[in-house]
Amino acid sequence: LEINSRLILYIYIYGLLIFLCALLLVKHLRDVLTNNMPPGPFPLPLVGNFINIGFNHVDQIAERYGDVSTLYLGNKPCILLTGYESFKEAFVEQADIFTDRPYFPIMQKKLYCSNQIQYWQNRNHFRSKIDLCPLHSVCVGLIMSSGHMWRQQRRFALATLKYFGVGKKTLENFILQDEIQKSEATLKIWDFFKHFDLITLFFSFFIVFLGLPFDPQHFVTDAVANIICGLVFGHRFEYDDHNFHLMQKYLDEFLQLPISNWGRLYNQFPTLMSMLPGKHQTAFASISKLKPFLQEEIRKHKEERDPSNPRDYIDCYLEEIEKDSEAEFTEDNLMYCVVDLFGAGTETTSNTLRWALLFMIKYPEVQEKVQSEIDQVIGQTRQPLMDDRTNLPYTYAVMHEIQRFANIVTFTPPRMANKDTTVGGRLIPKVILFLRHVPYSIYVNESATSVGLSQGVVVMPLLKSILQDKNEYSTPYEFNPAHFLDENGKFLKKDSFIPFSIGKRMCPGEQLARMELFLFFTSLMQCFTFLPLEGFMKVQKNRTISVSSGPEPFQIRAVPR
Repeated sequence: LEINSRLILYIYIYGLLIFLCALLLVKHLRDVLTNNMPPGPFPLPLVGNFINIGFNHVDQIAERYGDVSTLYLGNKPCILLTGYESFKEAFVEQADIFTDRPYFPIMQKKLYCSNQIQYWQNRNHFRSKIDLCPLHSVCVGLIMSSGHMWRQQRRFALATLKYFGVGKKTLENFILQDEIQKSEATLKIWDFFKHFDLITLFFSFFIVFLGLPFDPQHFVTDAVANIICGLVFGHRFEYDDHNFHLMQKYLDEFLQLPISNWGRLYNQFPTLMSMLPGKHQTAFASISKLKPFLQEEIRKHKEERDPSNPRDYIDCYLEEIEKDSEAEFTEDNLMYCVVDLFGAGTETTSNTLRWALLFMIKYPEVQEKVQSEIDQVIGQTRQPLMDDRTNLPYTYAVMHEIQRFANIVTFTPPRMANKDTTVGGRLIPKVILFLRHVPYSIYVNESATSVGLSQGVVVMPLLKSILQDKNEYSTPYEFNPAHFLDENGKFLKKDSFIPFSIGKRMCPGEQLARMELFLFFTSLMQCFTFLPLEGFMKVQKNRTISVSSGPEPFQIRAVPR
């Protein structure tokens, strides 16, 4: 009798579990089949289309379902946007509708969501900020903010960068001449090495002059990072500075998380993932270690700054804090904006330059032709200038093809629509406002806070689809500088070439990045010939996973010309 009772109990339990699973499956089917979303691959319960969201999978989805399709991040639908015409219709023609960013739990856990909540509550601004920034009023910085907050921060950043020479000859000199001669893009070999410590100087000297192999990653990253440091911090770091390398390490771990599987899992199951070990915990720890570096820089600026003579971005921001009465400009927000500028301004440019070196050793005929054009136009007696672009059509075309073929940003940062709209004739639903308790609480003064958030359909712009468009490029999957040359060998500008995106939320550092890429690349080609290792016939194509994708570490030889 006891055995029969247990058997009946087990049958009831299993029956209940089967019933609950069937109920969840029916709910899942109802949600998927009745949501009036654009077509897309059928999502699995709980995990959605995680297996479809990879570097080599998303373009297949676009080919099958069109330029506007639906993917599921867990149980949440998102819109996959592909093709230049769709980008233009959404981000240019409907720019005001698509300027907002969605809310992701991982951003709360990292840097962007902070004690700004308590600050706004204390100043009676919290409710008004929900109206002004309808998506996630607790999020700050340049990249993930929205609404009034984003407009204020972007306007200030663009004005400040312009004030310090972005897009002008003053910054060109800063990149190439005395102020930045410690970078590897200088004309003279001795200038290239003279700022390294003595041991590193001799070691690097022999590596270059003997043609021994070395990994260019740190050389390139340090040079690019120091330009951003000059604009933001007002000073550069020595290349043997331990804190400088630690800051880059923490930032790199920070940037790898959002696009990784760990980051996706955290966004879907934040409460569970916060209790489990993994690379997401390493990234969270790195962010905690990064904050003191930034706080110390801000403290020094507050002590040393002269209001009548701002030296850099931080000085200008501190001045804005003194004038601001609306809480958009705070020291916390300054810290997050600095992270955005430093991260976006360093990783994307350095990864592009590393791809450039990799492509030059894989396609030596292209490298030789670039060097020949530089020798004819510039020679060996002066440094390249931005004005040389018009006289270097092949070199300029190669730079564009490097950006296109490297395709370092598969997805541009996600968007949300702030009202119902259509793109390509397909519906993109509006944002749904609701008040909920954040299950992975934001702690302010040791207490959890319930906040007003917006949750709608995430729009994922797939930039890869534009850079590899068969209608725009004759050989989209091959490295071919002729894509940007006309029949007369002149540079051919393409409106659809948008590696920095388009519209109101296009990359604010586009002008700086274009200057860095052109000046660094042409100077390197002017000074060195880059060669693969002996017997190394096949160049790797593997990518690192981060906000922007760089090549996996590789070694080359640099022979002075």
